Amino acid sequence: MKMDNDEKLLRGQINLETAQIAWRELQRYFASGATIFVSPALDLVEVAYQIAVDNAAQIAEWMEGGQIARVTDEQAISWHEADTVVWAVVARPYVLIQENRDVSHS
Repeated sequence: MKMDNDEKLLRGQINLETAQIAWRELQRYFASGATIFVSPALDLVEVAYQIAVDNAAQIAEWMEGGQIARVTDEQAISWHEADTVVWAVVARPYVLIQENRDVSHS
């Protein structure tokens, strides 16, 4: 499948906006219900892209499969207590979160 220039540009922009961040810095977004957990089995940039282009069918499939979901209270507490660093990217109106088991915040 060949990507057009607009698609390449949007994917590139999303990739550049993806960063590692301490969960504690994202708690206000969690409190407002705007944080979405993305399974490590998925590509975070791909999920953000599909949200950006409003691919409702793909998003629904991931939700039904439990691959994306709102961050739970249990996840938030665990990440807070462990001072976890996560991968994050904004896909308005959400902040997508993916655990990064290889990085710890000291």
